[in-house]
Amino acid sequence: MEHGVLIFLTDYGIDGATLARATEERGFDGLFLTEHTHIPVRRESPWNGGAELPRRYWHTEDPFVALAAMAVVTERIALGTAVSLVLQHHPIGLAKTIASVDRLSGGRFELGVGPGWNREEMANHGVDPRTRTRRMLEHLAAMHEIWTQDEAEFHGEFVNFDPIWSWPKPVRTPPVLIGGEGPTVLDRVLSHGDGWMPRRVARDEVDAFAERVAQLRRRATDAGRGHLPVTVFGAVPEREVLDAYAAAGVDRVLYELPDADEAEVLRTLDTLAELRS
Repeated sequence: MEHGVLIFLTDYGIDGATLARATEERGFDGLFLTEHTHIPVRRESPWNGGAELPRRYWHTEDPFVALAAMAVVTERIALGTAVSLVLQHHPIGLAKTIASVDRLSGGRFELGVGPGWNREEMANHGVDPRTRTRRMLEHLAAMHEIWTQDEAEFHGEFVNFDPIWSWPKPVRTPPVLIGGEGPTVLDRVLSHGDGWMPRRVARDEVDAFAERVAQLRRRATDAGRGHLPVTVFGAVPEREVLDAYAAAGVDRVLYELPDADEAEVLRTLDTLAELRS
């Protein structure tokens, strides 16, 4: 089982290049960034973490810009999003951005995606929250066409363009990791994903989670998809729980780092690195 980290990279915390070098030096396998373009001041959408939304949500750096900087100071680790709100981007522009980051990294980029929870944020991007999941999947399909076809075109419910030329192409078609834990998430993993990225699987949830992993593997085999890896976002950093993840069939865990200054983040990395042994 691989071990990586994720962070809300902010303007008041550790800088991305320092974090990327430190993550690779300590032997981790990947580094993933969250995404929010903004947070509306007046918000009705509930946050599942509590009553008060932490300030890191509106101080996050653009993940693709930050990952480009990280790509040029690292050589080995996977770099990706956990998760990108792709429905808030136009797929033609985002496809070029992702392809550029992938080329800078030498083919190490992974696209973790989710439809998001903040309805007011979506609305500011002109997205109807009622159709967010359909729009996300259509954006993914449109970007796949741009990455893989010399003359890409797409005609859907939300995205429509006649044949286009768009380069650069990525070194490899970036793996899409579908985030979420809802009852239909495995359908989306099988239809549009290359892996599953569930969040914060607690100690008392591992048994039920293992059954879902087994279900994913059975369905992937039946569909001729082969092995679809599972990455746990916000993994519990305890050996007993990590052993349970591994027994459940998890391929990679991502530990969440604090949105803090360099000294605190590096201390946390040192502590988490001990769990790899």
